[in-house]
Amino acid sequence: MDRTTEGWISGFLGVLIFSGSLPATRIAVLDIDPLFLTLARATIAGLLGAALLVALREKRPATSDLLPLAIVSLGVVVGFPLLTALALQHITSAQSICFVGLLPLATAVFGILRGGERPRAAFWIFSGLGGALVAGFALVQGGGASPVGSLLMIGAILACGLGYAEGAKLSRRLGGWQVISWALVLSLPLTAGLMLFNLPASWSGIGVPAWLSLAYVSLFSMLIGFVFWYRGLALGGIAGVSQLQLLQPFFGLMLAALLLNEAVGWGMVAVNVAVIACVAGAKRFASDPRGQALAGDAARGGWPEQVRP
Repeated sequence: MDRTTEGWISGFLGVLIFSGSLPATRIAVLDIDPLFLTLARATIAGLLGAALLVALREKRPATSDLLPLAIVSLGVVVGFPLLTALALQHITSAQSICFVGLLPLATAVFGILRGGERPRAAFWIFSGLGGALVAGFALVQGGGASPVGSLLMIGAILACGLGYAEGAKLSRRLGGWQVISWALVLSLPLTAGLMLFNLPASWSGIGVPAWLSLAYVSLFSMLIGFVFWYRGLALGGIAGVSQLQLLQPFFGLMLAALLLNEAVGWGMVAVNVAVIACVAGAKRFASDPRGQALAGDAARGGWPEQVRP
């Protein structure tokens, strides 16, 4: 198997892992407070990330990397998990997955803002159309989709997009899995301390499905998924493998239907298809293909060969 094929397979596994995050979170918040869930998953993943960094004897990040790592922590470690957990108290996981279709676009927008790129006019056309589709879907749903839940999901997507974009820049220097591990470790004193202050008054009301969901989002969504995802980007190239993320809403909808028995109507599927088409078009015109190729080369050169998930 060549490196490119291996990269695509690894990236596909990463997308599959991330696709289970929202359904698992939906199950967990039925019994677990969203704030405690966010802090617990970050604490557990942070301890595992610290063990991984120590075991592989990774160098500490430079002082100039601390602020970008803090942005990654706020966006990916705290912001996205907390906002989605709060949102899922008001909307179903199937509804929330519609917003996840905009995550690649949000990442691209923040990449442009942070990297100073100049996308072509077609990028903004696709971007505006995708945003209009999501907003229209939320309005049409009316009472079926809570405005509070929708706003929380928009905030979650913006936070995650910023965290992904900042982490992408850092990964060229530190490596992909190292970025998420250091972000988790840097936030560990805060997340662990706050977790202890927000312990549930009683553990008896937390069922086995909620505990299993907490284990999933802690181990897979916060750490292992990033190992496969960044490894896929490194081996297969960022420009190509990143398109696999467009499949995430489909996988998430299937999981929501299978695991939670949530209704997934044809209208919701149609919106997802349209949004994914807009995201694909926007990413197509987001930057010069030559720049994407160079980014892919940089990622491939920066991945330590000894790390194999």
